[in-house]
Amino acid sequence: MSAIQQFFKEHGISECEAVIPDMAGVPRGKVMPAAKFAEEEGMRLPESIFLQTVTGDYPDEERAISPSEIDVVMKADPSTVRVVPWAAEPTAQVIHDSFYSDGRPVTMAPRYVLQHVLELYAQHGWDPVVAPELEFYLVEPNTDSDYPLKPPIGRSGRPEVGRQSYSIAAVNEFDPLFDDMYAFCEAQDIEIDTLIHEDGAAQMEINLLHGNALSLADQVFLFKRTAREAALRHKMYATFMAKPMAREPGSAMHIHQSIVDRRTGNNVFSDAEGRPSPLFFSHIAGLQKYLPAAMSLFAPNVNSYRRITRHYSAPINTQWGYDNRTAGLRVPVANPKNRRVENRIAGADANPYLAIAASLACGYLGMVEGLKPSEPITGSAYDLPFSLPRNIEDSLRLLRDCRPLIEILGERFVIAYAAVKENEYETFLQVISSWEREHLLLNV
Repeated sequence: MSAIQQFFKEHGISECEAVIPDMAGVPRGKVMPAAKFAEEEGMRLPESIFLQTVTGDYPDEERAISPSEIDVVMKADPSTVRVVPWAAEPTAQVIHDSFYSDGRPVTMAPRYVLQHVLELYAQHGWDPVVAPELEFYLVEPNTDSDYPLKPPIGRSGRPEVGRQSYSIAAVNEFDPLFDDMYAFCEAQDIEIDTLIHEDGAAQMEINLLHGNALSLADQVFLFKRTAREAALRHKMYATFMAKPMAREPGSAMHIHQSIVDRRTGNNVFSDAEGRPSPLFFSHIAGLQKYLPAAMSLFAPNVNSYRRITRHYSAPINTQWGYDNRTAGLRVPVANPKNRRVENRIAGADANPYLAIAASLACGYLGMVEGLKPSEPITGSAYDLPFSLPRNIEDSLRLLRDCRPLIEILGERFVIAYAAVKENEYETFLQVISSWEREHLLLNV
């Protein structure tokens, strides 16, 4: 009996959700009776599922997909089987990888992109260790998209009207929701380290325990759905939009990353004397050099760039510094064993597989190219110029022009990803905003 079938038996599973993450990190797949779950043969989905946009459209990009619209085979990763704790019936969920019928991997699948980057590290005897920190807002249900979002009513019967950074009382306003969220996470082996109230009104942050990069990407993928489900139970929304409210800080996904030597188990960012190693500085330099070209993977939506604003708790450049939260790259205070870099650029709306893959890819390029970083900044990085692209169009152009990143992430993936994001951008440009009606209707 396979591990998955054993899990089904032990938990009395009657239904199974077979899922894959698409380009936006949206779970897609099939729901079926557990008895019909075809673990060995796999299940089939159209290849085009990876090109569906968040609006439900498909780009016209012949180089990204087979003209015959073939099926791909979904094969379960046994390590990802978990219960669905909010389901009415005993239900399991299993994350799948995608292959063509001849066994080749679907190289534009986001989970494969991360797996490929990790394989490059493995070839050098390295294992990346990551710890994502994910911010999100709780908001009132919003059924009319013409109206702005508002903070929800807490157990006191009142919404937040000011910022409550690190406030325990403000977190306690939503204790029943967080009790459900913690229970759901525990049931799914999502290892939450801490929960805090962030700067924005009803803005929260969860920190995940550090570990294997693929496992942590899976946990972020599952947590987003978990948070939404828990919030709906309490008549709220949980949103991971990068900038859901105009006058509130944006939501980020900070990625702490370090590299362990597979043979010794030591952190390669520290030398034998405990000092920062040349590989540590090269990793930072790679992030500095290549992050702008990878920006569309950290800021994948039009809304993402509203977060990248000076003095709004979000980085505007690739400066680095020791314990400096204004910089795009922060080196936290830590002992030599735990020396790491915190990439603060990604938004909470980023696909976790692609954001982690891109962040590790940039650092990898710095290590194999032997790059050297700039001097660490000691003042405010907000006082320095922007060095990150300010919109999705410029970000995609930089990605297309960056051969080293294309070679790591995969040419077919980059073609497909850019086609999806360009289609979404063109759809956005067809919308006339309230700002345009307010300021242009009778004035120009």
